[in-house]
Order: sequence, then C-alpha cells, then structure tokens
Amino acid sequence: MRHTLPIAPQFYVTAPQPCPYLDGRQERKLFTALPGENAVRLNDALSKQGFRRSQNVLYRPSCAECTACLSARIRVADFTPSRSQKRAARKNSYLRREATSPWATEEQYGLFRRYLDSRHSDGGMADMDVFEFAAMIEETPIKSRVVEYSDTGGAAGSRRELVAVCLTDVLDDGVSMVYSFYDPERAVDSIGTYIILDHVEIARQAGLPYVYLGYWVPGSRKMGYKANFSALEIYKNGTWQAIGCPADHSAAMHPLSVDPIAEQVARIALPESRPVRP
Repeated sequence: MRHTLPIAPQFYVTAPQPCPYLDGRQERKLFTALPGENAVRLNDALSKQGFRRSQNVLYRPSCAECTACLSARIRVADFTPSRSQKRAARKNSYLRREATSPWATEEQYGLFRRYLDSRHSDGGMADMDVFEFAAMIEETPIKSRVVEYSDTGGAAGSRRELVAVCLTDVLDDGVSMVYSFYDPERAVDSIGTYIILDHVEIARQAGLPYVYLGYWVPGSRKMGYKANFSALEIYKNGTWQAIGCPADHSAAMHPLSVDPIAEQVARIALPESRPVRP
C-alpha cells in the first residue's frame, strides 16, 4: 500500500536589523532550511514565489511595514539588449567564461575582497573572512556552478587573470544569480552588466526561460540597474508581472502593507507530496 509524505518545512522570522537598501528602515526575513533530499524541489518551488537561496537556507523579505523588495527575473525569449548593453557586451567580449563546480579558491577570495573594499565596504558582508566565503560558495544542496570570467590577453596559453565571478544556481525554469563580484577597476567597462547579459545567453543555450536577478528595490540606487533590462518581471502581490514603468512602484511604508506571518506561510505553495512505501 502506498502513502504520501507531505513536504512540510518549518518557517522562521529573523529579528529586525538595519535595511541594506533603504536608509532608516528595518529589514526582517522569512526563512526556511533546505533539507537534503527535498532541497532541489523546494528550491525550485520557492524561487518561483520570490525566495532566494543563501547556502542551506531560503529566504524572502517580510518586513513589518515595508514591501519594497521585489524579486526580479528576465524573460529570456523576450529580452532585447539596449544600446548601452550592446556596448558592454562588445567591451567585454574578450573575456573567457568557464563554469566550474562550487569550489572556493584563494584567487576568488582575493577578487571578492577587492570588490567589497571598493564598492561595499560598509555592507553586511564587509567582514566576511575566507572561511565564510568558502561556505557561501560551497555549502549548496542543489545544482550550483561558479561561473568565472578571465582575461587571457587574447593569446592562447597566456596567463589567466580572473576578473569576475558569479555563483549561479540552476533551477528547473532558469538560472539564478546568487552573488556576483568583479575587479572594481573594470567597472568602467560595465562588467556587472556583461555578467547578466552572459547569463541570459547561458539560459538561452540551455533552453531555460528565466534569469533570476535577486531583488529589485524601488528607491534604492544599489538595485536600480536591474530595471534597465528589458523583459523584466517582478513578483508582486503573489504573482509574476511585467515591471512596466519603474516609477509606478512605490517604496512607501504602511503599517497594514504586510500580512501576518501565519497568513504569508499559509499561502506558500509547497512541492507536491511524494509517494513513499511504509
């Protein structure tokens, strides 16, 4: 006789802490652990509902009076690069891409530190040491890749210089850019934009419909660049929708803007039950 065992993860809420995107606000996250054998299905299901992965945890913003953070993804089939994005692609076309298993290296960490010290010295990751960096890269229960971009000087056999890295998850409907960093001295070449453009191409080649970019936050300069990509969708009010005009989305706070945690959890669609034998 066959029975079904429902997948019922436990959800928790973090304590409030300063928001990294909007000054003067407090952030709070709803999160759950990624269990071993069910990790892939749970990650796929919750990624479609605005969650993001960090090591063995899935999280989604659940701030007390703010709903500004909106999960964003690019529809690959409908994406058309802008003129400036085409220029970024040309400027960085000399880079060689290599996708490897999620294994941290000293070279990656050195680049990561230069990136943080230059661009995010006051951010929440500023004090991350090499062991914490290795955990961020390597502690993944799902299919993940480290996508490296190197400058070889254009000559075969030339010394390889690592200039950009992206930790990328492979979902059943797309690729998710978990975290990327690059040589800050090459920011003038829009290398961050190029990494996103290349992931659109990676998804296209793999026949996957979406590139997940993380959160877009109206009113945040740090996240504003994501609205520059065409065919962008945001997860808002429980559904994916075209972003439309970015100015139409407000970061205003309101005490009734967020439903109680119990109601949020009740609306989360979990993976289908799996058949098991007694």
